[in-house]
Amino acid sequence: MSRFLVASFLLAATGLGSACEPEGYACPAIAMAPVVSLTIPASYAPSVKAVHLKACQEETCKEGNLELMPGTVSVDQGCEPGPDGSCSATASPDGTLRGMLMMDALTESPINATASATASDGNPLPVHSLTFTPKAEYPFGAHCGKFLTAGLILDEAGLRQE
Repeated sequence: MSRFLVASFLLAATGLGSACEPEGYACPAIAMAPVVSLTIPASYAPSVKAVHLKACQEETCKEGNLELMPGTVSVDQGCEPGPDGSCSATASPDGTLRGMLMMDALTESPINATASATASDGNPLPVHSLTFTPKAEYPFGAHCGKFLTAGLILDEAGLRQE
């Protein structure tokens, strides 16, 4: 009978012990694309027809003509009342232009980037270069791991990190 009590106590203690441990965190099963993104602000966008971007990291270079797409901002559409009410937003053009250069991989090592652009009248704009380090972000918390982002802004003043 004493073995039964000891076994019951150990089983109960094990159950209580696991109930006190923190539950696992659910992390989204998504990955960040290894890209260098480029934003042209609305004030400069009318002056730019095309952009060629070259980015080198850890002795690997990628380059290409960026497909420039209109940028947008999210506009809150509000929420339906009640605990089960849904919320919505819509995308609205903001006058910017955005493009991306796909890399093979993205690490925390510095990137040497060079942007050469063509003006809306077909003439070349000044070539701008920048060495920058991708930023580590934790959008889902530190327990879900980091995402590396490499964002640039090209405007009248030159090339700078986002």
